[in-house]
Amino acid sequence: MEIISIYFAVLSVISFFVYYLLNQRYRILFLTLLSCGFIASFSLNLLIYVLIFSVINFFIGLKIPGSRFKKGLFRTGIVINLLQIIILKYDNFTISPILHLFNLSFGISELPKIIVPIGISYFTLQGIGYLINIHMGWEKPEKKVLNFILYIIFYPKFISGPVERSNHFLPQLKTLQSFSTENATLGLRIALWGFFKKVIIANHLADTVTLTYSNADTIGGLNVLLVILIQPLFLYFDFSGYTDIAIGFAKTFGIDLLPNFNRPFLSENMTTFWKRFHISLSSWFNDYFFKQASFKLRRWKSHATTIAVFITWILFGVWHGAGWNFMALGLMQGLAIYYEFVTRRKRITFFSKFPPIIRVWSGRILTYCFYGISLTFFFAPDLSTAFKVFSKLKNISNFSSTNFLLKPFMFGLIIALLLLVYEILQCDYEKSYYRIQKYWTNHRLFRIVVYYAVVVLIISLLRGNAAFIYEMF
Repeated sequence: MEIISIYFAVLSVISFFVYYLLNQRYRILFLTLLSCGFIASFSLNLLIYVLIFSVINFFIGLKIPGSRFKKGLFRTGIVINLLQIIILKYDNFTISPILHLFNLSFGISELPKIIVPIGISYFTLQGIGYLINIHMGWEKPEKKVLNFILYIIFYPKFISGPVERSNHFLPQLKTLQSFSTENATLGLRIALWGFFKKVIIANHLADTVTLTYSNADTIGGLNVLLVILIQPLFLYFDFSGYTDIAIGFAKTFGIDLLPNFNRPFLSENMTTFWKRFHISLSSWFNDYFFKQASFKLRRWKSHATTIAVFITWILFGVWHGAGWNFMALGLMQGLAIYYEFVTRRKRITFFSKFPPIIRVWSGRILTYCFYGISLTFFFAPDLSTAFKVFSKLKNISNFSSTNFLLKPFMFGLIIALLLLVYEILQCDYEKSYYRIQKYWTNHRLFRIVVYYAVVVLIISLLRGNAAFIYEMF
């Protein structure tokens, strides 16, 4: 079932009413069955696989604290989690090339076609994070298998996150909230905002970006430059749109999911950017890998942090996909973080000579442009295509397509830029932002008209590209 569809929206709204009509003791079961049905709509094999995955992690976590072989059991759980994602997602990049060297074939490459591992990168990190929490004593094992299964398969977040933490999600299931008008209205408003981002903005920017990489041989240099500037907006509104839909519908059930975005394009450096963009993933790698790796490598003294930074960000890139282009994506982020760390004092000294507005905006523009350049490795299907696209910049005056001038694209771009201006007001011009908010709050009829217009516009444009970029992960 496509999330960007009337069926999904209607299902979620109806489920909301059914959920609160049920006795509280049956609500977790209802959400679990609802999530099972959602996953089964993609693949029944995937549902069976995810349930088995959930039960295995549940029982390993349950046994770790009291086991005589605590460390061995924990490592076994981590190996199981890593091995299944390597087989189902990275087979062509890791296992198959080795087997081909010895002329061997075990049919492993057929497993992803059978299971259809949608969302595997997300639920694997959730499984690993849970086991680490139990092993480190940060969390007690969940005693109810149904609660744990829901943690893994909860349908709003299943496909593209956020990467939920077990010690944030599971405690909420023990204190389910009664019906709240505030939660319902806020949740539906957030979800509507997510549909708006995806349908009205991201879908209108999508063709321009995707066509550039599918026509890398003939695209013009000016086209490439414009795409580099546009693709951060496309990814942001596409992905944050999904996140808002997930957070919004979860909120209607009284469940809070972790935030994933916080005005990332107002960041003055990449270090801050990754604290504001895909927050749940970057913080997961920071807490569960970077800090642990830095501690394990402490014998390397001052080099420990540097090594941990690069390993973390390369793995961060590879998490996105099995390809050298994703490894390059992670390496670029690691280089940027390392550069900012070693030059911090010099940069502070240099920019102290300029007015604050120059420091702020030069940092924001450079950060945005760097991220836009690095996304070439994200959108390109492989490393050679990425370099081919970059090579077109030699002839920067060549404009080979008029796709940029089409009305749908320009419509999406204008709306995207208006929302960026709104975020700037929210961050930099509090008085102006407050006046806008005050007008919005005090004019109920105006709000109703806007909501009605947005709903009609979304429904009328639902035929566009429904898939989210991060569904592939």
